[in-house]
Amino acid sequence: MRPIRTFSVIPALPSAIEALRPIAYNLRWSWSHDSIELFRRLDGELWEATGHNPVLMLGTIEQERLESASRDDAFLAHLRRVWEKFESYLRGESSWFQRLYHGAGDKPLIAYFSAEFGLTECLSIFAGGLGILAGDHLKSASDLGIPLVGVGLLYQQGYFRQYLNQAGWQQEQYETNDFYNLPLSPVRRAGDEPLTIQVEFPGRSVFAQVWCAQVGRIPLYLLDTNIAANQRSEDRDITDQLYGGDREMRIRQEMLLGIGGCRALEAIGLEPTVYHMNEGHSAFLALERTRRLMESRNISFAEARELASASLVFTTHTPVEAGHDYFSPEQIERHLGEYAHRLPISQQDLLRLGRLGSDGHGDFCMTVLALRLSSHCNAVSKLHGVVSRHMWQGLWPQVPAAEIPIKHITNGVHFRSWISQEMNQLYDRYLGPQWREEPADTDVWNRVSSIPAEELWRTHERRRERLVAWARDRVRQQRLRRNAPQAEIEAANEVLDPDALTIGFARRFATYKRATLILRDLPRLQRILADSRRPVQLIFAGKAHPRDQGGKELIQQITGLTRQPGLGRSLVFLEDYDLAVARYLVQGVDVWLNTPLRPKEASGTSGMKAAANGALNLSILDGWWDEVWHASDRSAGIGWTIGKGETYDDPNYQDQVEAEALYDLLERDVVPTFYDRGPDRIPRKWIEHMKASISGICPFANTHRMVKDYTCQFYLKAHEQFRLLERDEAARARSLAAWIAHVCEQWPQVRIREVSQGSDATLRVGATLLVQARIQLAALSPEDLAVELYVGHLNPAGDIVNAVSVPMKARERDRQDMFLFEAVTPCTRSGRHGFTVRVRPYHPDLVVPFLPNLLRWADGAAC
Repeated sequence: MRPIRTFSVIPALPSAIEALRPIAYNLRWSWSHDSIELFRRLDGELWEATGHNPVLMLGTIEQERLESASRDDAFLAHLRRVWEKFESYLRGESSWFQRLYHGAGDKPLIAYFSAEFGLTECLSIFAGGLGILAGDHLKSASDLGIPLVGVGLLYQQGYFRQYLNQAGWQQEQYETNDFYNLPLSPVRRAGDEPLTIQVEFPGRSVFAQVWCAQVGRIPLYLLDTNIAANQRSEDRDITDQLYGGDREMRIRQEMLLGIGGCRALEAIGLEPTVYHMNEGHSAFLALERTRRLMESRNISFAEARELASASLVFTTHTPVEAGHDYFSPEQIERHLGEYAHRLPISQQDLLRLGRLGSDGHGDFCMTVLALRLSSHCNAVSKLHGVVSRHMWQGLWPQVPAAEIPIKHITNGVHFRSWISQEMNQLYDRYLGPQWREEPADTDVWNRVSSIPAEELWRTHERRRERLVAWARDRVRQQRLRRNAPQAEIEAANEVLDPDALTIGFARRFATYKRATLILRDLPRLQRILADSRRPVQLIFAGKAHPRDQGGKELIQQITGLTRQPGLGRSLVFLEDYDLAVARYLVQGVDVWLNTPLRPKEASGTSGMKAAANGALNLSILDGWWDEVWHASDRSAGIGWTIGKGETYDDPNYQDQVEAEALYDLLERDVVPTFYDRGPDRIPRKWIEHMKASISGICPFANTHRMVKDYTCQFYLKAHEQFRLLERDEAARARSLAAWIAHVCEQWPQVRIREVSQGSDATLRVGATLLVQARIQLAALSPEDLAVELYVGHLNPAGDIVNAVSVPMKARERDRQDMFLFEAVTPCTRSGRHGFTVRVRPYHPDLVVPFLPNLLRWADGAAC
């Protein structure tokens, strides 16, 4: 039965504790230990029963308990302390961004789009690392005072809850989110009506209500299609499940996110100058941004494209092909055919924006669309940058891989969301408050050396003890749910040892992450785990995608081993991996294990969270660990690397080699170091590693550093470039578009006619190399081009490596369209060198130095 009217019921809070309401509705509590303790103090059992959801907790707690709290002087004092800090935080006085901008100038507004946001466990709108990274990005942006808003989708069921059946096979269960009992508020129009937007779909419009989750100082706007205005159930289901459904559902979600998200910001009255696409899911926003600029500035598609591009930032997160969304031409035509007419561009022109090749064939890729239309693109670690430049080199044919315009900004984590309360207090005592305010300050983390070894070790031991106690209870509940035999249920009370070396492995169970690499030689592993003098234990957690059969088989293999008599006490699998599970693990384990197949781990961040809590990383050289390892003082002992980054063609041999290396490290280094104790039972060498890890990793592996990098390298530059191009009715955008059209028309006639070396073939170190080139410019001028001497060492195959580009200057005109260019460069190193000459378009308003398919190299005939 459908209601004829609706109404909302809110908690009846006594006036003395009314401040609990705004605190509960602002997700800043999720990274404030003091705020969390306040809610625990109100009712600890209910806090756990509600899944750490203060809004639901306040709505279900007994009124008598609220009245009692309103008369409790100690509780009220705690509430006042939390409230004063909360108010001070929201005022944002002397934030990093305020100091950067000095309170003057035209400030940017950044819109950060992501398909998922991992902010807290009670708000189930995330699946894994991408979402948690997005959530940490918002939290650090809030701490730093950056003018940013988030945009995403509000999933009715979110990502699945995981449980295992008797056979150890993963089962998926979806729970419905009650938005009115979550830290969310509907965005309303002036007349108090809920704000809705619409997006045109084939044959109809789809409507979405806009909600807001306040993340400290940052509003996160979320779109919900499960509303009465959508008459079709398939439209109401668009925001049903995260990464659920088929490709049809995926394209609908991504249209809603990209196109609908832009319209939501406009309906709210916000005008961002920078749009950041966190992965390709939101790439349709580039088209909507272009369309709106065409309308508002009365300019052409080509002109609006240049103006929009200046303000677009794109981050790619995966080197795994399956991680990039592709849609068939038929899907694009069906869903975006009418939209293309509004731009107006042809269907083929639209498809060309999302196709990797230039042959007019192939599926439409969202990553390609984002790369083509964004002026600032980045990977998420140094190694991932190398991989991404090779992966997408086809978009910039003839451009050397090292110069492909994809930079890297390495991921980080929001420390205050992940560091345990005990470590928090320890850092406050010995590092001072600056570790929270300026976590990228190396000097602050160097103070870790002043922490007494006994105090650091006891703090860490308490967290391990808490992890073991919590894991035992969780294993018991798991066995009860699947009706395990009573003896197996009771045995849960004896799994794990609070004093044993504890290794954690928790992440998405994709096959390339190789969760079972450590299980490859079971007899050898069993000897390591079962050593009575030096016991070791393994804790696994993670979800496989519902359609990833390979990942599910890995989980089944692990859970099968947990039932073996020789392994059951020292090897456990914790079901339903979420933020709460992750926190217990990274705060309590001794070693964080990471075994991806290099180089498929774009960055990874779980090991960063563990390191901030004093755990040591044991990892393949991939993602962020490869970068930190090579930049560190290896003798300091920040952790252990499995292998040296070697790759082999045979995957089975790769697994064998790296499994052997892993066992060797455990047997010869990790385990002996952990159990090397003196009379005081303190593992002093291990503690030295802990301190080296904390001081060596933490200044780099944090989202404050990461978000500052985005701000300084991308956001401010994009904002300034957009403002420059939009001035005077977008005069410079119009001029740039006209210039590009002119260059494209003339480019077929641009030729490198002759290259000559004005010096000997054999030169001494310190001498100079003179090179001249005669360039046919067609109807272009020398100012339209960058002519460059490309010079470097030759490798054994005769290819130029470690090249530098030296600008060549126009010296004289031979005839109307022929110019002589010249460059002189010093010879600083001996050896075999080579050079060539290249020509590319140049314009001062171009952000990306290479335009696709517009690069001319000198060939052998010219030389």
